[in-house]
Amino acid sequence: MAAITSGSYTAKLTDGPMEGKTIRTDFTDAGEPQARITIPAASSTKHYLYRRASGLEFADSERPSAVDYRYVQSIVD
Repeated sequence: MAAITSGSYTAKLTDGPMEGKTIRTDFTDAGEPQARITIPAASSTKHYLYRRASGLEFADSERPSAVDYRYVQSIVD
């Protein structure tokens, strides 16, 4: 089996405090989109947790070029 280079894709934040924003993030080592992502907020002690949704967009590859993420919660350290 050939090694997978991780690469990256666009995470589209569909709701919550970051609604409408996009960020670039890496695929997992297995070549899959991240199941969840944590995004730092303006405060250094606060983060937003987003979970992968069902929306996928493909360009010229078998792997998605964009993935939808839904807001779960704010985390305060």
